[in-house]
Amino acid sequence: MDTSAKDEMISSFAGWLEDQGKSANTIKTYTGVLSQFCEQTQKVLMEINSEDIQLYLDYLENCKKSPGTIEKHYNALNVFFKFLGKPQIMLSVERKVKDPKNEAPESLNIKDQEALLKDIEAEGNLRNIAIVYLLLHTGIRVSELCDLNGSDVIMEGNRNYILVRNAKGDIDRSVPLTDLAVQYVKNYLSSLKEKADPLFISSYNQRITPRSVQYILKKYNVHPHKLRHTFCQRLVDNGIDIQTVSKLAGHKDLNVTKRYLKEKSSNLENAIDQTFTKH
Repeated sequence: MDTSAKDEMISSFAGWLEDQGKSANTIKTYTGVLSQFCEQTQKVLMEINSEDIQLYLDYLENCKKSPGTIEKHYNALNVFFKFLGKPQIMLSVERKVKDPKNEAPESLNIKDQEALLKDIEAEGNLRNIAIVYLLLHTGIRVSELCDLNGSDVIMEGNRNYILVRNAKGDIDRSVPLTDLAVQYVKNYLSSLKEKADPLFISSYNQRITPRSVQYILKKYNVHPHKLRHTFCQRLVDNGIDIQTVSKLAGHKDLNVTKRYLKEKSSNLENAIDQTFTKH
């Protein structure tokens, strides 16, 4: 593959990741994987097919790379082909078994959640309060939050939910709103002098960006991803089935949602005993 074309593609991918609100470390990891993939395959990226990716993952396995490393490469390539608008390429690629030592995504415990909400409410910025409650109580991605329009927030008596859209603007899913989320979104909306189409606007009267949301939360030492993980973990901890959690979170792969079960695995035997033992 032509070096300049490869570098340009990687640079465009990095810019897209940044727009999606990915951290600098994630961008470095994903672009590094793509660079390694290019060196190994020696093909034009636009001509890559499923077989090429499978051969690359098999190559990593033959090189005795850890399951965690292979998983990292799979994830990076999966995101890259979504960037290219070719997510179907990854559908037939065999996903390598995850490293059993991988921990469930980091989330906030109850005490940390309460502290965050107390701090953000004390600051008094109605927009930022609404943002935190939506991220924490709906589990939407920061990019999905920034893409919300006022018309995507439905508050009709007992029917309160948000419509989450995909990159093409089509409705991907709806997520119910808690009473607190409704309260703080209403407080924010009532404070606006003018109703703009974007739900959340910046101080420059433009649609807020993922980077801006990251900056808001940085003050509280929290990343938007952690609020999303907290949403999923709390649902799982409260007995909500994996399929429902996956649907609410917009996970395309159920294995992503199953990571939140890890901490409960030690209770499996007790669960069976409690279910089938006579009382």
